[in-house]
Amino acid sequence: MVYDVIVIGVGSMGSATCEQLASRGAKVLGIEQFGISHENGSHTGQSRIIRKAYFEHSDYVPLLHKSYEGWRALEKATSIQFYWQTGLSYFGPEHDEMLQSVQKSADLYNLKIEHKEYDQYTKLWPQFSVPKDYQCIFEPEAGFVTPERGIKTYTEFAKQKGAEIHINEQVLHWESHSNFVTVTTNLRTYQASRIIFTSGAFTDQLLALKVKLKVTRQYLGWVNPNNNLKYNVGNMPCWLMTDEGKEGAFYGFPQMPEVVGGPQGMKFGYHHPGEIFDEVEDKEILVKEEARLNEFLRQYFTKVNRKIETIKSCKYTYTPDEHFIVDLLPDMSERVVIACGFSGHGFKFSPVIGEALADLALEGGSDLPIGFLGLGRFSL
Repeated sequence: MVYDVIVIGVGSMGSATCEQLASRGAKVLGIEQFGISHENGSHTGQSRIIRKAYFEHSDYVPLLHKSYEGWRALEKATSIQFYWQTGLSYFGPEHDEMLQSVQKSADLYNLKIEHKEYDQYTKLWPQFSVPKDYQCIFEPEAGFVTPERGIKTYTEFAKQKGAEIHINEQVLHWESHSNFVTVTTNLRTYQASRIIFTSGAFTDQLLALKVKLKVTRQYLGWVNPNNNLKYNVGNMPCWLMTDEGKEGAFYGFPQMPEVVGGPQGMKFGYHHPGEIFDEVEDKEILVKEEARLNEFLRQYFTKVNRKIETIKSCKYTYTPDEHFIVDLLPDMSERVVIACGFSGHGFKFSPVIGEALADLALEGGSDLPIGFLGLGRFSL
């Protein structure tokens, strides 16, 4: 029961990390308290937007270039499609902060974007019904990636390369010693030279971080429009839209190809911190969030004439500044690596975060530009 590296949590980042470590010849154990791809974390829901003109912070763009390379490499190695290039339309009023930040990232890194006038985008995508004063920036290389099939594939690929993956096994205790770490689960105790925590919404239960993480419940809705417009891939892009007077942004996808799986319909949601997660779902909050999504649908889409037919929730784990934490844990002799607080915009980075975490565990550092994601930015 002795390993080079133990990875706690085999979800978005953990599965990619296990694959990276195994590819480099490390003896790896991944421990997952649920199954592979489950609905108790942050990666449920069929699809995630991938984009480069990053409005959250332009420092993410070099990592996104690497992440795109990683998804393509995985597709080439497995003959499975994970990335659909649908393009992404950003909608908002003139001088909108999101649009300005998209433009800034595009200018800094010479990213391809297109500005669409009202007459252009309403002709291209008649599904949308937006105010005439709304601007539109289109990012043609954006699209969506598939979380569940990505996690399952990374996990299987890691196993093929020699990694051990244990599911339905819960970590009860871990400890760092002078030259090794131990992990005790509900089944047995393991030892390794290094440990990586990719434990998502459960990070606070395993680590006494001085940074406060906030776990929220986020809702996703699916609707099957009954007008005669086409909402499928090829006829509609992914989209992000500001709703004037509201913080955050709404976002959504075309209807998924059958190969991706259900639920059926056009998926959309609200990208803004939801209510603090509680194991017992508050039905009043569910009703409120469903009404918010239905109201947005009524206001910004062309006579969809239907309400949400399927609604699901997932978890976001927020840091105070809503940027990731990817770093070595201080005072642990470089034995403990953490990746957490992806704040609702992390999945697309799985390939490059897996690479960075493998670097940190095996080399004690990484040449990837992850310095801005370190714990040192917080006053601890």
